[in-house]
Amino acid sequence: MSDTPDATIEDDEPKSWTRFIKWGVLGVVVLVALGYGAIFIYANVINDSPDELDADDLSAALEATTPTTASSATDEATDDTTATTDTAATLESTATTAASSESTDASDELSYDGEWAPTTESEFGYRVDEVLAGVNVTAVGRSDEITGTMTIDGTQVTALAVEVEVATITSDDSRRDGQFAGRIMETDQFPTATFELTEPIEFGTVPAIGEQVMTTATGDLTLHGVTQTVTFDVTAEGNGDRIGVLGNIPILFSDYDIDDPSFGVVSTEDNGLLEFVLVFEPI
Repeated sequence: MSDTPDATIEDDEPKSWTRFIKWGVLGVVVLVALGYGAIFIYANVINDSPDELDADDLSAALEATTPTTASSATDEATDDTTATTDTAATLESTATTAASSESTDASDELSYDGEWAPTTESEFGYRVDEVLAGVNVTAVGRSDEITGTMTIDGTQVTALAVEVEVATITSDDSRRDGQFAGRIMETDQFPTATFELTEPIEFGTVPAIGEQVMTTATGDLTLHGVTQTVTFDVTAEGNGDRIGVLGNIPILFSDYDIDDPSFGVVSTEDNGLLEFVLVFEPI
């Protein structure tokens, strides 16, 4: 009997294993490619990290709390007026001049003295650079649930104390939020973050409506149960009824006993930024 059929079977077995290995390797490559593709799409399309808070955000937050007024008295007068005589024109000119004079006097007397409290247009949160499996991502979490008081006397903020429930700071990813509130910030043990002014903030002038004034603030920041004295730049703007304060504070995690937030395929820098726009109204 011939041995040829058995030899053929033996020759086919190595080829089958080779094909299996090739397909297995190809499958792994495809899975890895799909994984990185999903990460790339998340980082560049799905991830919706807002830009850093800036002076435009401060103005927008104040505008959001400004009631919409009816048409101006000048427009109403124009709509209702049918006379076109020189006398009417003279009266209109006189009224405009008087209104302008009153507006100037009101600006000269503008004052924000008294006690103030944050409104829901306020925002407080973090900004941290992450690397997600080799792809750069900016993680941003914010909260508008802020309490506290601010005292103004002339051109100075003489007292300021604010508090935020850390667990209310959320991002665009619930998984990140779980890590943040859990092992990173341990909100069950350290539920709040606070800032208390330790030196008056001197603005030098009462800002005119819509004007922004910059200076520095110094106070005690408490995060994760640790208090550090910090000094940082702030910008203030008022609209006559409310006043807003913009700022950010660089944070080194180790200064506040915060463990490395890195986890799995996500690695983070050892520092981040606390940023805020606080809008206050009179108490």
